[in-house]
Amino acid sequence: MRNQLLDIQPIAGALGAEIGGVNLADELGDGVIAEIRQALLDHGVIFFRDQVLDVDRHKAFARRFGDIFIHPNFRGTQADPEVVNVVRNPGDARIVGEKWHHDTTMVAEPPMGAVFYAIEVPPYGGDTMFASQYLAYETLSPGLQALLEGLRVKHTDRALAGPQAGVSKTRSTAVREDADWRETITYHPAVITHPETGRKALFVNHSHCVAFEDMTEEESRPLLDYLLEHGHRPEFTCRFRYTPGSVAFWDNRCVKHIAVNDAGPFRRVARRIQIQGTRPQ
Repeated sequence: MRNQLLDIQPIAGALGAEIGGVNLADELGDGVIAEIRQALLDHGVIFFRDQVLDVDRHKAFARRFGDIFIHPNFRGTQADPEVVNVVRNPGDARIVGEKWHHDTTMVAEPPMGAVFYAIEVPPYGGDTMFASQYLAYETLSPGLQALLEGLRVKHTDRALAGPQAGVSKTRSTAVREDADWRETITYHPAVITHPETGRKALFVNHSHCVAFEDMTEEESRPLLDYLLEHGHRPEFTCRFRYTPGSVAFWDNRCVKHIAVNDAGPFRRVARRIQIQGTRPQ
């Protein structure tokens, strides 16, 4: 559909839209940024093609939406703490983002979103899938919605970093595994209200969530497993195939995503910058 300044084309019924008619490396006016923000709120994840972004212009675009978020588990493993270079080489057994997840939810104030720039792209494979957590919540029964009100979930990074996780030896993008690393744990509501749209969204994910507050992991598992699987039913999803210079910008507050690990013999390189968020409520 044609907006005043941008061409916005939805790519799936649940979420996702491609935006044309804009060069993200430019000094964009407030009106264009406002339309991009509204498109993000309307579609959950938005995509741009054929962009040429060096690190400085990538950061400048991200900062139009908030402060840059520094990921604690990549601190010291990357040359620039504001940037995560996501590299997948042939032979890697694991990749960044290989399970359905919201980003970095073990912290008290997870990022509101991320701007992901594709630099080196396989001829096929290496897509990202996204899932609307608005729809995940709205399609639960009224009884289950009522049950989840007031429940909080334990989010931890113990499976993603630290010496016990053993992640770095299996993939090209390393994380902190030093002896000074400590597990980060935060409890967030199972259902949150988006601070800008006011819509409710399911807020649980495979990478970080292990239990409900005041329950054991074993007790939590049946319901938590159900919610985790429910959250990416096919009708809630879209899938994006990258080309060189593609940009994906997702709203971490209402969208989960997964990196599809099917690039086989090919190398994949991207640059991710996260944007600071607020405490989920």
